[in-house]
Amino acid sequence: MEQLNGEARRQEVARTIGADHVALREQVLAELRRRIVDGEYREGERLTETRLADDFGVSRNPVREALRVVEAEGFVQILPRRGAVVATLDETAVRDLFAVRQQLETLAAGLAAERATPAGIAMLRKLIEEANAATAAQDFDRVAELNSAFHRAVIEVSGNRWLHSISAAMYHHVHWVFRAGAAQRAPHSSEEHERLVDAIEAADAEAATTAAREHVEAAAKAALGQRPTA
Repeated sequence: MEQLNGEARRQEVARTIGADHVALREQVLAELRRRIVDGEYREGERLTETRLADDFGVSRNPVREALRVVEAEGFVQILPRRGAVVATLDETAVRDLFAVRQQLETLAAGLAAERATPAGIAMLRKLIEEANAATAAQDFDRVAELNSAFHRAVIEVSGNRWLHSISAAMYHHVHWVFRAGAAQRAPHSSEEHERLVDAIEAADAEAATTAAREHVEAAAKAALGQRPTA
């Protein structure tokens, strides 16, 4: 019995150490991504492992792992003789992002109009209310978070798990682009969100699709107006 208890303790320690490692890696990744998206690390800025380890108060191992992930996500580029630098969202990158976003969000809006429940509608309206409050408080970091949360919620309401899976990484970039012009876009974006939710609540798939398309077009126009040409 004592031997079994000892083995159980060793297994518990192993699970705890493993969990801590995963938690640290994920914390570093989330913080690195946040600092890029919020503009604390600017486009073209060099990010060495040593600097990031000092910034986060961790060893270089979780930093190295996080850099691999954000490189795969497109937030960072690895350049010869420079190492990791924050990627630049030029006109081509922004156009590509919004081309994909329009296809996904119009599909999600139409499905949401067909499948929405009262609870789903209430969730969407609550996110709009919170975004309006954050706009009034000029908390544009929060506005950007809520903007992405709203669009992820529309996809959730659509009930299409493939859309949810495919769009997960995209909304980190949507957040990145939106945050740069959040102060100017926030009031317009909220009105466009309201029109979209009205159409979803009315179970009007055609109107919801149109509202989603017009919203993405307006967002793309605003984003491209503040970006360098390719």
